[in-house]
Amino acid sequence: MQKTLKSQVVLSGVGLHSGKTVTLRIHPAPVQTGIWFRRVDVTGQDPFVAAHWDLAQHSPLCTKLVNHDGVYVSTVEHLMAGLAGCGISNALVEIDGPEVPILDGSAHEFVAAFLDAGVIEQSEPVQAIRILKEVRVGNDDAWARLTPDDMLTMAFEIDFADAAIGHQKKSLALANGAFVHELCDSRTFCSNSDVETMWANGLALGGTLSNAVVFEGSDVLSPGGLRHSDEPVRHKMLDALGDLSLAGAPILGHYDGYKAGHTLTNMLLRALFDQPDAFCYVTCDAQTAARLPGADVTASDVRQIA
Repeated sequence: MQKTLKSQVVLSGVGLHSGKTVTLRIHPAPVQTGIWFRRVDVTGQDPFVAAHWDLAQHSPLCTKLVNHDGVYVSTVEHLMAGLAGCGISNALVEIDGPEVPILDGSAHEFVAAFLDAGVIEQSEPVQAIRILKEVRVGNDDAWARLTPDDMLTMAFEIDFADAAIGHQKKSLALANGAFVHELCDSRTFCSNSDVETMWANGLALGGTLSNAVVFEGSDVLSPGGLRHSDEPVRHKMLDALGDLSLAGAPILGHYDGYKAGHTLTNMLLRALFDQPDAFCYVTCDAQTAARLPGADVTASDVRQIA
């Protein structure tokens, strides 16, 4: 069945790229609502922005959604991953600024807040998107692909010059709370050599060693080190789930990403919906629903962060 929050969730923090403080209020919503943002600081324009793939615009290092009036919400990927990973189908996200707060750089605080508030079933079943044939975008240097599967599975591979990251790959079936157990606490990351470049381009103005993992060669500069030995590739999978959730329904299929990022994953959704014979919508029976991300997860499943 579709799900929403049992009660409102309120979270505040700084935007990773803007450096501005922002507050989110995530409200329960009726069946068939989907996920919507409302910019409460906007007047004289449409303040509503749908969490939908066709509103995503290319933006360096994040996912940015822009409505027909040019009103936007950026850096939505971790919040969207948290909603999808908790199985939340319907919610209204009120936000008093243009960028979702980065919090600790992962989806952990979103997930913990959602599960503490409670997630409740609603009166109508979930519609999912079943992948029927391969859809692929990119080139030999970086690509993303969807192929048929009976649940959402994911494989990701990265390769970075920093020895502390290097070559990493991971595969995961996103059922049985795997997102909450395995991915949600993995943080965004960068090389220390990239920080000044990002600052010069007006990015990462709110970035600190507390909300991102910063690498320099073989060293991890962030206090406490890594939460997982392969935290970077896990974070890439977290991002991919958030970006795939902009399809508007859970995906039943296998996602492969090779050095992929937000733009490639959005290009993949655009390619998918351009090919009507590559997918179909299905009503999830109890067996299928039990394999969706977020099925049967509770607050006790959230890993404690030291």
